[in-house]
Amino acid sequence: MKFGELAKYLQKLEGTASRNEMTVILAKLFGEASPEDARLIAYLSAGRLGPAYNSPDTGVADKMMVKALGPEAEKLFKQKGDMGLVAQELNTGKGSLSVEEVHERLLSIARDSGTGSQERKQELIRKLLSELDAVSAKYVVKIILGKLRTGFSDMTVLDSLSWMLAGDKSKRKEIEKIYNVRADLGEVAKTIKTYRTNRTHRTYGPEVGTPILMARAERAKTPQDIWERNGKCAVEYKLDGLRIQAHLKGGIVTLFSRGMEDVTHMYPDICEGLTKQLKNNCIVEGEMIAVGSNGRFLPFQETVQRKRKYDIAAMAMKVPLKIYLFDVLLLNRTNMTNRTNKERREALEELVKPGEVVKLMPRIEIETEIEIEKYFKEAVGDGTEGIIAKKLDGPYQAGARDFNWIKYKKSYTKSALADTIDAVVMGYDVGQGKRASFGIGDFLIGVYESDLDSFVTVAKVGTGLTDQEWREMKLKCQMSNVKSKPENYNVKKEMNCDHWVGPKIVVEILADEITKSPMHTSGYALRFPRLVTFREKKPQDATTVQELLNMFKLQQESR
Repeated sequence: MKFGELAKYLQKLEGTASRNEMTVILAKLFGEASPEDARLIAYLSAGRLGPAYNSPDTGVADKMMVKALGPEAEKLFKQKGDMGLVAQELNTGKGSLSVEEVHERLLSIARDSGTGSQERKQELIRKLLSELDAVSAKYVVKIILGKLRTGFSDMTVLDSLSWMLAGDKSKRKEIEKIYNVRADLGEVAKTIKTYRTNRTHRTYGPEVGTPILMARAERAKTPQDIWERNGKCAVEYKLDGLRIQAHLKGGIVTLFSRGMEDVTHMYPDICEGLTKQLKNNCIVEGEMIAVGSNGRFLPFQETVQRKRKYDIAAMAMKVPLKIYLFDVLLLNRTNMTNRTNKERREALEELVKPGEVVKLMPRIEIETEIEIEKYFKEAVGDGTEGIIAKKLDGPYQAGARDFNWIKYKKSYTKSALADTIDAVVMGYDVGQGKRASFGIGDFLIGVYESDLDSFVTVAKVGTGLTDQEWREMKLKCQMSNVKSKPENYNVKKEMNCDHWVGPKIVVEILADEITKSPMHTSGYALRFPRLVTFREKKPQDATTVQELLNMFKLQQESR
């Protein structure tokens, strides 16, 4: 496919606000593409050069782009405020490069580094644009700058692949199963184009190097609730650390966070421990946590110090971590996600060799309700958040939250709103008084409406942050600023913000309770919300409207 054709589709997508129309447009685009072009289109239409977990950064900002576009660019940029529009107006090229050729040129720009790289990148950009038409130049520049805003998510792409196959969303769930076990949207698009069937998920399993969407637990209000749902089950400690997915192949370790970020470089001690204690090629999951000299688990605030880009070695010495593994998802070439939890645990116990860094998550198999309560007290006494109960015969449900896993935390016994909420920051208001120096006074948060691939509001947060947290929030918001409210934000006018941000920032929020509210589009509001921490999550992995409703019901039942 010629890139000019892709640019025309991007123009159509940019001009529509309807989620359904976007789905149909994308379906037609994928329908016309070859399998390999479909892979690249899945990346490029999202403004990336590769999958979300491994997309090269071009290292080009507005200032460098102005130099690449020539002397008229700076003045035009001040007028238009959009470098893509500047490129479109200045471009005189009439070339017809293919999608594959443009993608390869963009990779060349991203790979160039070292002395003189800025000048070389500018020359590569000029040459590329000279071989493209004006509309193509607009979107290539936006992709280079990381500012392509098409207004749809990965889930919309999955819908469009279903629409391409069946003319509706009936095949979405089967396609999503493929994505959940190998979260590379481009490879999913290529696979669906190649085989044109949703049966592919039966043989399309995990692969070392590509993250699996992590399974999540439902909540229980009491140990009795766990027993009534699961009966005899396994119960594990729930540690307050950093969840990690470790991929090992040929002695090389890759670590992925909950949000599918490659964080390997941050944890050299964990990587060393894994290579020493696990000899097989595998994908395992666990929780990293700091442990005191007395063997007790340390608070999350200690562990999270290790999440950093600088002074990594020094902090590794100061705050050494251990990783407590609780699951194995791939063992050599065997897909373990369809095996029972009991089988996976037995395989994990055989896989992990004795050592100081890699441990097995403490766990027992219970046969009575009383044992759940007893083990919960033991877990809390050891400094954990609580417990997670797991069905012994349950598979690993990649990307899903269900009652295969049920969590019961000590916080559930202490407050009306037992658990925290993972919310998406949608916008913010300019501060007054002391907050004026921060440039932010409060921020609007929302939860995910999965059926509509949209975000609905639950609160404006204006308290509970330190000065440093306000500064960090403003910086994150600035990096995600958008000119207008995103189309998939459902916000009542009373909750409109001075500035809108794209759905990129996920925060953990604690509140006193959930109340019904006509002011918020979720139908609920958080009373006295305050920030706990920033989360490493994709916005689609935030708390959903259904989960919020379930939490509200648990709250009412506990009174």
